[in-house]
Amino acid sequence: MKSEPLEDSFTDILNKAQRGLKVSSNALPILPARPDALLKEPSAKKDREWSEEMFSLRKPGSRAGTLHESDLRTLAVALHLEPDRLLAISRGDYQPQAGLLPKEFVRFQTDFDGMSVNSYLVWDSTTRQAMAFDTGADASELLDDLTTNHLRLELLLLTHSHGDHIFDLDRIVEKTGATPWIAENLSGAHVFTPGKTFSLGGLKVETRLTNGHSSAGITYVIHGLSRCVAVVGDALFAGSIGGAHISYPDALHTCTSEILSLPDDTLLCPGHGPLTTVGQEKSSNPFFP
Repeated sequence: MKSEPLEDSFTDILNKAQRGLKVSSNALPILPARPDALLKEPSAKKDREWSEEMFSLRKPGSRAGTLHESDLRTLAVALHLEPDRLLAISRGDYQPQAGLLPKEFVRFQTDFDGMSVNSYLVWDSTTRQAMAFDTGADASELLDDLTTNHLRLELLLLTHSHGDHIFDLDRIVEKTGATPWIAENLSGAHVFTPGKTFSLGGLKVETRLTNGHSSAGITYVIHGLSRCVAVVGDALFAGSIGGAHISYPDALHTCTSEILSLPDDTLLCPGHGPLTTVGQEKSSNPFFP
């Protein structure tokens, strides 16, 4: 079976690290293609400071103007990234494996302005009570699954308020009567303080503040399934992190303290890209050397 591509390429990782550290292009040992674009939010992949066209990692002796593995290692060190892990991603060698999923767990992938976004559904097999995590761009499949599995949606838990994660909030609430919760002010949702625990049937959900990408990003740690599951939103991706729009140091710190401190077998459910585990991110994510 073909593996799901990572959300971020190695050039995305370089871009995020450079912007996060606020490192001037002139201070780097190798200049990006567009040094004048440093620290500006790119409007499209083609506008990013580092582009894949600059790199030729599989062809020694490639044409002048491209960068080789030694260059990428040099850049990784300068940007506080782990070089071998970054190289593995650049070659396509890192393909996270989620392992056996709980039978009371479903992931949905919907398109939001050309970008795939994840949302999730979890339930108690005895009471048939369910909780959803984020809405994605279209909740139709989620609503159908509730009917198919004879579930009653009680809670809608939102990781953060970016549009792709709350787009179908009103529709889900209208169709199911579920109570929406978030850790920041959002019209139509109840606000909670991080540290609150939610309970549903035999399930308990621990809330952990993982800010940095957003000011009040939340990771939901679900206990009571066949394995520990953490819905991390855009705090962490397989092999990367979300864009640290609020604080890069906070993003790195809270990912380390609140997500990577969980047991290695914990299933990590990001807002974008493939599922992964704590153990795989500890050993393969270049942001956490």
